[in-house]
Parts: sequence; C-alpha cells; structure tokens
Amino acid sequence: MPAPDRVPFHYAIIRVIPHVERGERMNAGIVLHCRSHDFLRASIALDEARLLALAPDIDLTALRRHLRAIERICQGHPDAGPVASLPMAERFGWLVSPKSTIIQQSAPHVGLCHDPEQALVALVDKLVAPLRVRTP
Repeated sequence: MPAPDRVPFHYAIIRVIPHVERGERMNAGIVLHCRSHDFLRASIALDEARLLALAPDIDLTALRRHLRAIERICQGHPDAGPVASLPMAERFGWLVSPKSTIIQQSAPHVGLCHDPEQALVALVDKLVAPLRVRTP
C-alpha cells in the first residue's frame, strides 16, 4: 500500500506572557508533533528586542533557559527531567497542557504535511517571525 501523500500533524504556538495579569502576549516558537514520522520538535524564534519593548523588566536569561527546556523535552534529553522520558505523544500533550505561567502554549491545531520539518519552518515563519513590511 503506498504511503499517503500528506500526513497529519499537531502543533501549538509557544507564547510568552511576561505579566500574566495583563494578558499581553508574544509568539515565541512552535512545537510540532507528527506521529507517523516519529517527530516531535520545538523551534524557538524569540524577538528579544520586541519583548523588551513590551516588558523591559523581564529576565531574559531565565526565559531563554525555560524555552530551551521545551526544546530539550521535545528531543527527549535525559537531563530535561522525567517528562522528557515519556513517549512523544505524551510529551506533546504535557507541553500543550494549559498553564498559568509566563510561557504558555496555544490550543493544539492540526494540519497536513509531506515533511514535518518543513511544516515547522513554515509555521515559525508565518506565526512567529516578525512581520515584514512590504514596500511597493
């Protein structure tokens, strides 16, 4: 039986909410899970200058460390804690579960792709990277 042309995947937007009580947020990355390709990865693209304009008091060092932890959990690194040892689908579920911290994820979304790596790059470009102003 030939492989399907495109396969389903799930993704969530990683958001930074520097002051939870204010509710202001900024997209900082994407976490994507594609079961059929045995793929779970996060891609972080934090615009630090923009974030500092929104929250000049944020601890960037701590924030970078926490965002890096998301990447390491996706990779299943042994030093990323017990969650990193869970199966991929469970790690994704844990990562996208609701939280009330300065790093939160959107509700999971679904899509279809040929290649989850390319889908991840495209989602980061579309949903996280700064908007480019086009001049005529």
